Amino acid sequence: MPRGNGKTIAQNKKARHDFTIEETFEAGIVLQGTEIKSIRNGRVNLKDSFARINNGEVFLHNLHISPYEQGNIYNHDPTRMRKLLLHRKQINQLIGQTQQKGYSLVPLKMYIKNGVAKVLIGLGRGKKKYDKREDLKRKQQKREIDRAIKDSLK
Repeated sequence: MPRGNGKTIAQNKKARHDFTIEETFEAGIVLQGTEIKSIRNGRVNLKDSFARINNGEVFLHNLHISPYEQGNIYNHDPTRMRKLLLHRKQINQLIGQTQQKGYSLVPLKMYIKNGVAKVLIGLGRGKKKYDKREDLKRKQQKREIDRAIKDSLK
């Protein structure tokens, strides 16, 4: 199955608005206890999350996975730091690229692939305000063109 395909659980739409994504990586995620049950229920929020590299390992910060309702006292902390599983070669590549000015790791999407939770991480460069405006203008123009074509076919 290609990278990024599977049953989509959560998507970070704001990431593509705030960052120019240059490369994507598929990573497994280390979970505790009832976290996978909450993920399968779709109780995940990627909005403010980001990834960092510490001591040669990639960690996901601020990923909110709600506690499982039928869980007990052993439920997890919703915003704890979670380790991402990548190949050593990919981590070394990310270390080199994130040390460049302006690059950061942003989770784009969480999905379940072959029964395993995966996170699609993008290597992105932050957009300036004028870049965001230009993207919105292009998107609006494309919508207008598509409407005009659709109306002319009727």
